Order: sequence, then structure tokens, then C-alpha cells
Amino acid sequence: MAAAMEVDPTDHLDPQPSNHSLEPPKIHRLEDSVINRIAAGEVIQRPVSAVKELVENSLDARSTSVNVLVKDGGLKLIQVSDDGHGIRYEDLPILCERHTTSKLEKFEDLWSIKSMGFRGEALASMTYVAQVTVTTITEGQVHGYRVSYRDGVMESEPKACAAVKGTQIMIENLFYNMSARRKNLQSSADDYPKIVDLLSRFAIHHTNVAFSCRKHGAARPDVHTVATPSWLDAIRSVYGLSVACNLMRIEATDSDSSSSVFQMVGFISDANYVAKKITMVLFINDRLVECSALKRAIEIVYAATLPKAAKPFIYMSIQLPPEHVDVNIHPTKREVSLLNQEIIIEKIQTTVEMQLRSSNETRAFQVQEFQPSQIGSLGVTADTKSDPSPSSSKSLKVPVQKMVRTDSLNPAGRMHAYLQTKPSGLLESGSGLSSVRSSIRQRRNPKETADLTSVQELVAEIDQNCHSGLLDIVRHCTYVGMADDLLVLLQYNTHLYLANVRNLSKELMYQQVLRRFAHFNAIQLSNPAPLCDLIKLALKEEDLLDCQEDDDLRQKIAEMNTELLQEKAEMLDEYFCIKIDPQGNLSRLPVVLDQYTPDMDRVPEFILCLGNDVVWDDEKSCLQTISAAIADFYAMHPPMLPNPSGDGLQQYKRKKEVADKCELDTSIESEETISPVRKGAMTAEEDVEQELLAEAETAWAQREWSIQHVLFPSMRLFLKPPKSMATNGTFIQVTSLEKLYKIFERC
Repeated sequence: MAAAMEVDPTDHLDPQPSNHSLEPPKIHRLEDSVINRIAAGEVIQRPVSAVKELVENSLDARSTSVNVLVKDGGLKLIQVSDDGHGIRYEDLPILCERHTTSKLEKFEDLWSIKSMGFRGEALASMTYVAQVTVTTITEGQVHGYRVSYRDGVMESEPKACAAVKGTQIMIENLFYNMSARRKNLQSSADDYPKIVDLLSRFAIHHTNVAFSCRKHGAARPDVHTVATPSWLDAIRSVYGLSVACNLMRIEATDSDSSSSVFQMVGFISDANYVAKKITMVLFINDRLVECSALKRAIEIVYAATLPKAAKPFIYMSIQLPPEHVDVNIHPTKREVSLLNQEIIIEKIQTTVEMQLRSSNETRAFQVQEFQPSQIGSLGVTADTKSDPSPSSSKSLKVPVQKMVRTDSLNPAGRMHAYLQTKPSGLLESGSGLSSVRSSIRQRRNPKETADLTSVQELVAEIDQNCHSGLLDIVRHCTYVGMADDLLVLLQYNTHLYLANVRNLSKELMYQQVLRRFAHFNAIQLSNPAPLCDLIKLALKEEDLLDCQEDDDLRQKIAEMNTELLQEKAEMLDEYFCIKIDPQGNLSRLPVVLDQYTPDMDRVPEFILCLGNDVVWDDEKSCLQTISAAIADFYAMHPPMLPNPSGDGLQQYKRKKEVADKCELDTSIESEETISPVRKGAMTAEEDVEQELLAEAETAWAQREWSIQHVLFPSMRLFLKPPKSMATNGTFIQVTSLEKLYKIFERC
């Protein structure tokens, strides 16, 4: 019985295959559609792969401006527009066929290729996994052409259409026929940050090209750069001042044909740069690539030389003879193969190590200095050179009455933290605050690229008229809190100042208008406002003509100013992004300061100022007065509604008191004799006042929030205070820590 119950240990395995299953499978040709879809999935791996191919095509077309629009991480829509040379009409039928290209004709051309594209696969691959629409126009054409592609062929003949210079390629419903990949991309992290990072990398290398990247429906782009003369300026514009100020230029070259021939230039971070991950931007022969061996070699050097700064920022541009670079080793051209790659990496690693060791001898730290000298009546510390004598190198203990206990870069404590205030949903939004601060750090002004000499002269006047002492205050002050409706308290070293918010913001806006001249983002008005009505409203508000019989004169003034502004509409739109349509309606205003929207109640006054105060005859005076008018409009004036805190609260109780008086006067009447309608009217009147009070509280809280989190960070970055601010009451020194200690010592 026991023997009968034994089980063969191999019984659970699959049965032996039959003789028929041992026959080799038959080889057959795949259909072209299957081949093309397999190839497309290899070339276009993610939405960012499609963006990279399209941007490289734009750069090959000698574009000076590349704009990218993305929806749903690129799965719904990718739109890339450029101002390059366009596509010939006769080339449109074969544009999206596989292996059609204008970059080479024979295989040997690969050894001297300078363009980024060469295979002729990218557009073809996109048509097999998405719907592709191309709009293009070449120089000399009266109109452009638009055509759609699917599976490598045109869906219909090209149609004539209006078009701007260059080419626009629209990719819709990416991977619509590859369900597994589409689901995987939808469930994974959004590809949009990868696209932003890609455009940022292109922007810091191709300094002669303006780049823009924006989410569909977003008011402003996440990447916005203009042509700039240097790589360092481009890095500052894209990655921020905190990165750019901690970079060192590095160069390496070798002309020995027996070993390696290359030239490298770039920037690497110093000991003061600290980050959580390494950022390496590498271009080889102007091609954005990755090189894990070079990246690892540099990481080893940093880890050994600067352990606390072992996650560096690296930008390198390497130029080699084209015949020394094999660009055809990766489906997405992400990697290249170099002749004598090990030797090149070793020489670059040695150069980086020498640069780091020489820079590691010195390091910058924040120190406190007390200098009793003052400038003018403000007590601004003057800039003095440190004493080179040996005695000055000895560390001296700072007296307690001269010790600075705040840091402008990381301020701790605000005046309102000690006050009992109502919680505000606006101010409680920690994520919103973080995004604003991040945006202010990352966003920088476009470089002064205006060709107008008058604008350059106005900007030069700002630089020449800058007060060095006040500049130091603005750069290193700490926000304390609002003192009243116009004055803000700020601390600089051991001094406490009152600063006029309106004057500061007006000057900042004026300087921003000149620096962003002709490079504004836009505020689009939901409902265009008629200029004539705005000017009449402004005249009524200023009580310039308060007689009823002067309505005709008021109408005439409004019509004259409207006609004048319509004549100047093209210039206002091109230089200042103030859009006035042919019907005389205001539809667009410029963004002067990111994350800040002006008080729209002041639009009528602004339009009247444009009509009356601008000097249109002289170019420099015209641009100066327009900039001043915009600055006054954008300045942080107190809201129209009275401040509800303190005595201002009484102004919101007047109608309620009238209602209470009415109730007192009617108290002799019986409750049955009081009309229910009358009771309802008094109650409604009280409700209106509560709504008005809530609106005022929101407006004033919003203003204080903007002053602390938008105005002051922007001042530290951009404002160059003029010398007049030292005497016109913009800055008033209230006291100093030394004086307070003297008072306390008497107690």
C-alpha cells in the first residue's frame, strides 16, 4: 500500500511537448504599419521625447524664437512654434514619411553632420502614435499652408491659411493607439516638469534663441527667456541668482591630434553651492546629450574635494571635430560616442579638480560688521575695505547692543505674529506662499535688449543715480510689519526704519517697466473696457467738471483722448503690452511684477493720465512719461475702501447707526404697526455694510500680503533706489539698538 501511494516528483511538471511543437516557428514579414508603430515607440518614448525632437528641428531651422505649449503633460497636446525658415510647399507630401530628411544625402555625411536631426524618423514616428498638424510659411510666400498627417502620409492636400513666419507643429492625442503606454504615462508623474527642465537646458546653451514653455490655459510661461550675450546671464535667468552667483568658469582644451582634440568651456559650482541632487547640463557639438562616465568622474572629484558640496551644478559645452563624434548610437540621440573618450574625460576631470582645489582655499561666510560712519541723515553704513593689518584679523566679540539678531535671507518673526488677528484663508495658504517665493527666486528680468537708445539712456540714468547706502539697506533689510496705511517698518543691521510703501513700489515699477521694455507678459481683461467711458469716469471722480451742463465738454475731452490713444495704439501694444482695439476698447495690460495684479479701480485714472500727461513729441520724454504713468498705476496705493482697523471701522457703522436711530424713533409705536417691509429694508441695509466690511478687510489683507511676500523680495532683487529717496522722506530712521540700550540702562 505504501508503495502504491508513492508519487513521482516529476508528475507536477508540464507534459513533454509533442513532436509537432518542436518544429521551428515560421518566419514571415511584418506589415509596414506594425514595423512603423514598433519603431515609433522606440523613438518617441515619452512626451518629452517628442518635444526634444521638435525643438531640435526648430534650432536646425535657424530659429530665434521657440515657443512650446503643453496640455495634460503632453498627452493631449504638444504645440511647438518657431520663426525659422519654414518648409517648402513641394516638400509637404513627403514631410512625414520615414527616412526623409534635408540634413544628409549619403552615409558619409554623418561624419561631418552639424545638425541635430539626421535620420528623418521623428516626425514620421509621431504620425504613427498621434495626430500631427503642420502649419508653415517660407520667406516670400503670401500665405502659409496647413496639412494633417496620419501614419506617415497626408490626410488631405495642404490648405492655404494665414501664418506667421516659421513653422508650427501640433501633436494631439499622443499614444492614442498604444493603450498600455498611455495608461502607464497617465498613472505616472506628469511629464511637464521634464519638458520644463528640457527647455531650461536648451535655453542656457542657445543664448541667441528666445525660449518659452507654458501649460495650456496658464496665464504666464514657466520658462521665459530672451536672447542674451552670455551663458552666465542665461543661467541666471533660468536657474536664478542663487545658482549663478556660486558658479566658476572653467575651460579645458587639447590640440594634440595623437591623443585627443577638443575644447571645453562651462561653469561649475563652488563650495558655497549646496543642493540635494546633481544638475549636469552637457552639450557636445551643440547637441544636448548625457555622458554617465563624465558625470561620475566629476561627482568623484566633488566628493573628494568638497564633501559638503558633493551635488554640484555643472554646465559644459564641448566642441570636437565632427568626425570624432559618432551621433548614431542611440534611438533618441541622447548619447554619443567620442573618439578617445577616456582621455577627454580624464583631462576634464583633472581640470575640474584643479579648479576646485584652488577655489577651496577661500569660502564666503555671512559676517556682521559694525561701522559707525553714516551717510546723510539716514545713518546708512558706508562701504569700507577691511583693514589689512594683522590686528584686524583677530576675531572681536560684538557688543550686545551692536549685535544683529535677524537675517534678511531667512527672516524669523514678524510684527503681526504678536497681534491677535482674524485668520485669513488667503494668508493661511502655505503652498501659495511657497510657490510665490519660488517664482520670485526663479523668475528674473529679461536682459536689457531694447534697441532704442532712449531706453538705454533711461536705464543708465537709473544706474548712475543709485544711492549706494540705500541700495545696501534694500538688499539686506528685514521686513517687520506695517506701521500705518503708507509706512512699513523694516530693520537693517541695528537700525529701525520707516519706509514709504507707495514711493518704493512706484520707483520699483518704473524701473521694471524700463527693464522689461517690449518683453512683457499680459493681463487679459475678461471684458474689454471702452476708453471713452473710462476717461469720463476718471473726470467725474476727480471732480474736474462737476457741473451738469458741462457733460458735453466732458464728452469732448474723452473723445479727444480716445482718438489720441487709438493713434498711438500700435506703439503702446508693441512696447508696453497695452492693447487698444480699433473700436477704442482696452483689452490688455502688461505684467510689470510677477505675482502682482494692480488695483483695477485705478484703471480710469491711468487711462486719463496716458491721455493728458504723456509727452508724445520727444521719444525719450514719451517713453519716460508712459513708464511713469504705468508705475503710478501699479504702485501699491492704499485701497479705495477705508482701512477697517482702528478708527476706520466707524465708517462702516454709519448706516447701521442710522437704522438704530430709526428703530429708536419708532419705539413709541407698537411692533404690529411697523411695516415688515420697513424691517426688512433696515436688516438688508445692515447686511450690505457687513459685506462691504468683509470686502475691505480682504483688500487690506491682500495688500499687506503683497507688500511682504511680493514687493520686498522683488525690491531686494531689482530696486536701485535713487539718491532723492535719502531726502524726500521715503526712508526715515526711527531708532537704533544702541540708542535703545542707552535708554534701558537709565531705567
